Amino acid sequence: MSDAFFYYLSHVDSFFWSYIAFVIIMLLGCYLSFQTRFYQIRALPTILKTFFSFLGKSSVAKTRGIHPLRTFFASVGGMIGIGNIVGIVTAVQMGGPGALFWVWIAALVGGIIKYSEIFLGIKHRVANDQGGYDGGPKYFLKSAFKNQWISIFIAILLCIYGVEIYQFSVVTNSLSTNLGLNRYMVIGALLSVILYAGIGGIPRVSKICSWVMPFFMVVYLGMGLWIVGQEITLLPAVLKNVFVSAFTGHAAVGGFAGSTALLAIQHGMSRAAYSADIGIGYDSIIQSESSTVYPERQAQLAVLGVCIDNLVCTISILVVLLSGVWTSTEAIEGSSLVQRALSNYFPFMHIFIPLFLLVVGYTTMIAYFCVGIKCARYLSPTYGLRFYVAYAIAALVFFSFFEQTQALLVMSVAGALLLITNLIGIFILRHQIVFTLEPHKVAFVENESQARVGNESGV
Repeated sequence: MSDAFFYYLSHVDSFFWSYIAFVIIMLLGCYLSFQTRFYQIRALPTILKTFFSFLGKSSVAKTRGIHPLRTFFASVGGMIGIGNIVGIVTAVQMGGPGALFWVWIAALVGGIIKYSEIFLGIKHRVANDQGGYDGGPKYFLKSAFKNQWISIFIAILLCIYGVEIYQFSVVTNSLSTNLGLNRYMVIGALLSVILYAGIGGIPRVSKICSWVMPFFMVVYLGMGLWIVGQEITLLPAVLKNVFVSAFTGHAAVGGFAGSTALLAIQHGMSRAAYSADIGIGYDSIIQSESSTVYPERQAQLAVLGVCIDNLVCTISILVVLLSGVWTSTEAIEGSSLVQRALSNYFPFMHIFIPLFLLVVGYTTMIAYFCVGIKCARYLSPTYGLRFYVAYAIAALVFFSFFEQTQALLVMSVAGALLLITNLIGIFILRHQIVFTLEPHKVAFVENESQARVGNESGV
């Protein structure tokens, strides 16, 4: 029965990402890009200036919310993780080298969508009694659709999405297989540290991610760039293959069964959207906790987050393509594929990769789980937390004994429903979004219960 369920679910997922998601992401992303004269590219100097201006400012204890950079690293912690290392290479396994091109396209149009989503999340956020803010799609969609039920629907989907069953499955499998640890002990220990961080809220998650993520980016990108440097003579041929197969598909080679251009689009766009949280909504909830009263500044940091996320995805795919392991005749899951590719260049990868996946997977799982808790409390302030914790434990344990692709499929379908609803809402509210290169142009007017943007000039 479960096989039949996942079989039909895969068809639903395939149809959505092939024919619907690609269209709406491209339409909205291109519309906003042309209307703003590709703001996501023009604003890069301003974005970097914003980042370094926050870097020089310490957090003020009496300020409501969390320091913007801590919020940013909590966001990056949720984006950059196993999805960039394992999930993204499944795009190549299923869609061929051409999937990388569509990963780049997803980032280009996704950057402006992410800016819009974060801007609206902060614009419509409300102050809470914990000294922070509650924001994100469940608030701005209520304004877009003039209907409270849409917010409830989104909150339920985010509760499902907030339990990161895919990355939990990858980490438990990697640790138990490579290090010979008892699977039940791994599950129990991992659950404990996830609950500890998630229940502590975004302040605790942001502190953890602020320490972990810079180290992760330096180590992994350094290893990947070293491999690219070692195989630099192969790079032109690989990139040519990427661009050609993006539009024509790729013939069968080795253990790769071949793919069409449609498969390259489907898997490239879906994995990039999943990795960078393009239009899905969890990131908007996290970044709405920022203490900044200028929504465009936090939204600009979100564009930087998409760039970093896409760079990591690109390095992961290039390592797999340049090493040639993607054509292996063996059936290899994503985590083992990356491990095999890195093992061709570095020793002790059977120890390093499980520990590495544990660290980066943990930051993503706690960021997602924290968002799920906020949505559960939105649905039921009294009982939401305890019911959600019980659901999370059951779902994580249950899916840790399924194939990783099945867990990823559930996440992908939930993300698809979130994406289509959020993107429609962003389009409806597009005239409330301000795209500015001038610092502090958009100011907040705050009161005890809510924060609103003072300047609401449109695109």
